[in-house]
Amino acid sequence: MLRRPALALLALFSSITASLATGEIESLITDADRERLGSFERAKEQALGEAEGADSQTALAALRKAASAEALPFADFDLTGDWQCRTLKAGGLAKLVVYGWFDCRVTDDGSGWRLEKLTGSQRTVGRFFTDSDTRLTYLGGFFVAGDAAPAYGAGIDSDQVGYAVRTGPESWQIEFPLPRYESTFDILELRR
Repeated sequence: MLRRPALALLALFSSITASLATGEIESLITDADRERLGSFERAKEQALGEAEGADSQTALAALRKAASAEALPFADFDLTGDWQCRTLKAGGLAKLVVYGWFDCRVTDDGSGWRLEKLTGSQRTVGRFFTDSDTRLTYLGGFFVAGDAAPAYGAGIDSDQVGYAVRTGPESWQIEFPLPRYESTFDILELRR
């Protein structure tokens, strides 16, 4: 028979488990972004098919490598610090575009990891939420250099959603299904 302190602990643990199961992301993510995440696999497959017709074999090899990367656990992996980052845009207006490397930074503000793309014309700023041991969900805001960074939830023109996966000892990426502009699927690669 359980004693009162044990019952109280059990009740407390149950309420904590329930709040973690729903998580803060549930109160933040928009319906449109839920739909985009629901179309993740379809969008990725479609974009990879469209990109196969790209002229640059180097760009195609970079996309294939990123798209087939094994998702490694995030345990004992610290995202904080400065990163080089580049965007791969597949499908849509152009079959495939691989940009050069720019600067990104991840900080921990006490409520979790926060990404900011610091250079390049197309920028993002946002936060990560744990999805599983090998995947994080990114909610961010897209903006153009020189403009103010929008908060996530500001609208469909700036809201971004994607899954982040660790791809190596010093590398990871965010995969964006159905971005608002230009492409069908984007991958933001990050390396030290």
